[in-house]
Amino acid sequence: MRLRTVELAVAVIAAGNREKPVDQVLRERLRAERELSREEGAEVSKAVFAYYRWHGWLDDREPVRDRISQALELAARFAREPGRFSDEELVSRAAPAWVREELEVNADWARSLQAEPTLWLRARRGQGGELARRLGDCRVFGTGVLGDILEYEGWVDLFRTKDFHAGDFELQDISSQAVGFICGPKSGETWWDACAGEGGKTMHFSDLMENKGLIWASDRAAWRLEKLKRRAARARVFNYRLALWDGGAKLPTKTKFDGVLMDAPCSGIGTWQRNPHARWTTTAADVGELAQLQSELLARAALAVKPGGRLIYAVCTLARSETVGVTATFEKTCADFERLPVANPLDPGGSPQPELFLHSGRWRGNGMFVTAWKRK
Repeated sequence: MRLRTVELAVAVIAAGNREKPVDQVLRERLRAERELSREEGAEVSKAVFAYYRWHGWLDDREPVRDRISQALELAARFAREPGRFSDEELVSRAAPAWVREELEVNADWARSLQAEPTLWLRARRGQGGELARRLGDCRVFGTGVLGDILEYEGWVDLFRTKDFHAGDFELQDISSQAVGFICGPKSGETWWDACAGEGGKTMHFSDLMENKGLIWASDRAAWRLEKLKRRAARARVFNYRLALWDGGAKLPTKTKFDGVLMDAPCSGIGTWQRNPHARWTTTAADVGELAQLQSELLARAALAVKPGGRLIYAVCTLARSETVGVTATFEKTCADFERLPVANPLDPGGSPQPELFLHSGRWRGNGMFVTAWKRK
């Protein structure tokens, strides 16, 4: 690495902490370094993420520069010869020890954490093949509706492409897209994306609904909803309304919905491949606190489901407390809901299950948990 990029990577790592995640620090520093070339920026990003991805192999007593160099060497070796890393080594070092209390840390999951993340795109409905041809360096995931899921393997800055500015695709993880297909909102229905964030699933809902019907999108942060509004304008999405909701007992609307998606705030364990810094800042206490919050949010959102309507709970974590623990609590207190079996849309030949765990090792996306109910 060049001295300039090494020094910048060291500065980013020094500034990142639990309150200010390193990916946020990285974005801000790269934006501030106006004379930095795109190649140098990519070099800094690669160094920072390798440092945290291979953190379990590094000696904290060594200088950060040396640890960065060692992490990059480990990443290159793993890419060339993954078999040189034993299952036992990966299981013991890839994630903090407390995680074993919440999920099975097996070799497949540990190996997936150490691999470089896949970049997934979602094309407009029915346009996947044509978009892949225009962009190049794309692999179409499947057939039918799955033909709009694309794996991008190129090096072009997609945010600068004509197709992106025309709203022809979104960058959206494959597991997140699977949640949209599981919800299956139909043209003319009314849905609530209760924790919409910046609107990835709201955009997908609108595409599946052919921009007809109505989607309420809420979040506790106004800045996220502003970003959603900008994304919607670019994608020419019009069938939505925005509302602030802090998760409290007062819901943002009295509307009763055909479907409600509770994509709740979570520990993000399922994103640890893409966000390795979070592996070493998330704690077991966080998981317990979030599980309590998730149960409260799910119970409140359920009040907005009309009779015969559906409630979907999705979280990008695999922790038992936040997945089966939350669903068990909900079913003890909300007897007017019955479980709906969930089929994995990424595996058309699979059988529906009471709950679905999407594992990053198989699908090369975020780890995700999804379950669904119907109001009696």
